Amino acid sequence: MQLKIKEIFNQDYVKLEGQKIQIKAWVRSNRDSKKIGFLVLNDGSSLTNLQAVYRVDKIDNYEEIAAARMWAAVVIEGVIKLTPTAKQPLELEVLNAQILKQSDEDFLLSNNDLNLETLRLNAHLRPRTNLFHAIMKVRATLAFAVHEFMNQNEYSWLAAPLFTGNDAEGAGETFSIQKFDNEEFFGKQTHLSVTGQLQAEAYAQAFGNVYTFGPTFRAEKSHTNRHLAEFWMIEPEMAFVDLKGMQDIVEDLVKHVIKAVLEKNQQELEFLAQRNDENLIKKLQKVVESKFERIEYKDAVKILADAVKNGHQFENNEIFFGMDLGSEHERYMCETYHQGPVFLQNYPKDIKAFYMKLNDDQQTVASTDLLIPGVGELVGGSQREDSYEKLLKRCQELKMPIESLQWYLDLRRFGYYMSSGFGIGFERLVMYVTGVNNIKDTIPFPRSHGQIEF
Repeated sequence: MQLKIKEIFNQDYVKLEGQKIQIKAWVRSNRDSKKIGFLVLNDGSSLTNLQAVYRVDKIDNYEEIAAARMWAAVVIEGVIKLTPTAKQPLELEVLNAQILKQSDEDFLLSNNDLNLETLRLNAHLRPRTNLFHAIMKVRATLAFAVHEFMNQNEYSWLAAPLFTGNDAEGAGETFSIQKFDNEEFFGKQTHLSVTGQLQAEAYAQAFGNVYTFGPTFRAEKSHTNRHLAEFWMIEPEMAFVDLKGMQDIVEDLVKHVIKAVLEKNQQELEFLAQRNDENLIKKLQKVVESKFERIEYKDAVKILADAVKNGHQFENNEIFFGMDLGSEHERYMCETYHQGPVFLQNYPKDIKAFYMKLNDDQQTVASTDLLIPGVGELVGGSQREDSYEKLLKRCQELKMPIESLQWYLDLRRFGYYMSSGFGIGFERLVMYVTGVNNIKDTIPFPRSHGQIEF
């Protein structure tokens, strides 16, 4: 019978002893001592490797198998033998072996001293390392858990367009689309989308609860370990939900996806804890078990100002109401002050997007950011402005193109009572759950300023 390596190690070893099985896998290493050889195999189903022992008196093509190089594709038939005194509890005694495809001698990963930057330059090969195998397995679980949560809570998935005539964030950091003949294909200036939020609002007013989950683009010339030009966003939108209700949903979603990884990816988390952060699993368990604190922006400013007065040094020690908090300030709030996930809420309107609902004080908007230790801002969300007049006035104040946003304004004319939504940077979530320090290591083929290979 044909088995995956994960299936072998996930069942009762005793029942497998003496059974004949077939494995299709790649060679991780091959050691030959003329009469007996040892293949270390991996088929991608697990971080655990399987050792296959081949002997000159058991197979006819011993020399051929002894020449199998690292990452050669092979098919092996053999008998399971228990090895309770060895490092692995079992091994495969080879009866038949065949090289399906040999690997060239200059395979990059045969060098064990490769650093992360070299692996980023060879992104087509890095999934073959244990590190990126573990990261991408966790990423896959997180993605599935997002869809699972949304499905369980009756959200409809929306395929938001990637081409847009709007800059929804108003930041101007968008990629423009241009044909080779320099003509406007769509009849107007067109961009790659930075968010699917505006379209999600339209559908939330018909479906109630919707979400988008897909790639977005930002033309930010940043070379930090926290920025990508192409990244994935999770963007739920809920009708008849206010800011507090939206924060409850954020908390439930974040806990759900982290719990899914704790349950399904124990092996990967243990490996990543050894590689990146020895407290990784405890950190994730703490998030699942904790209650997310909620702090007013104005109170956070006071807390930060008091910290400076008491001798704490930030790179920017000028703390005042109306400032856009930096990453260092956000991390202080969730790592030093609260030591856990915390929502900051009701930010000044002048540092937030045009579509956020104006509070009664006329200075702040019904907005929130979820701050997570080790990352800073993970989630940003708000209750949306439901007044046509107030939204129009805000667009005019910011000199936004009213004509291209008229459809969005018009939503308020047809029963738009209340809507709230949020966005989660998926790669930042992967960063947090895996403990990696560079966002370029959380996505299969990173796109950033000056980098478009593969």
